[in-house]
Amino acid sequence: MTKMQDNTKIVLETGNGLGKTGNFVRENQKSLLFIIAAVILLVAGYLIYLNLYLAPREIEAANKMHAAQDYWEKKDWDKAINGDAGYPGFEKIISDYGSTKSANLAYFYLGVAYLNKGQYSKAIEDLTNYHGDDSMVAAEALGSTGDAYVELKNYDKAETYFKKAADMAKNKFLSPLYLKKLGLVYEAEKNFKDADETYKKIKSDYYTSTEAQNIDEYIARAEAQM
Repeated sequence: MTKMQDNTKIVLETGNGLGKTGNFVRENQKSLLFIIAAVILLVAGYLIYLNLYLAPREIEAANKMHAAQDYWEKKDWDKAINGDAGYPGFEKIISDYGSTKSANLAYFYLGVAYLNKGQYSKAIEDLTNYHGDDSMVAAEALGSTGDAYVELKNYDKAETYFKKAADMAKNKFLSPLYLKKLGLVYEAEKNFKDADETYKKIKSDYYTSTEAQNIDEYIARAEAQM
């Protein structure tokens, strides 16, 4: 077979392939149009949901939540949780506006409130339902979860959450605080080697922090037990 014949064969085979593709499109035109229409409807529906349903609810939830936040700051935990005659508490915000950013933030407030009331399992449930982009709030949620696990004497879980909190915070205010709590958990577990290393990390990496000011005492105590 000559080179020209080979080329002709390739062109014919390619043409046949294109022809088959064209036949597929023609034969399945109705199905393809249906799929395209369905995608357009889904996108349009999602945009309507965002702009006409979710956006107004976001504003409504934020407007209703400020009273619960005020009670929370005053440490009036019961009213922060349950609200008063005029405004809902965090529980109702979550129940009524579950898909909003305000409801997501309410999980954090609610978890801290239950932590302070000594309801540690409920605190863990709410704190772990919070999912936010703010590294400070996210770190506090993780750290507070660690606090709840300490109270339940579940030190393995407490370790995990204090580590996550220190890593999430990445600042000189919260990271050394959670590292110190992590060190104390290690001591409670008689793991003095890791406690010593954790305290030394505070001294080396966060030497200007409040926790670093007396950290030598903690290092000495851990080393005395090793």
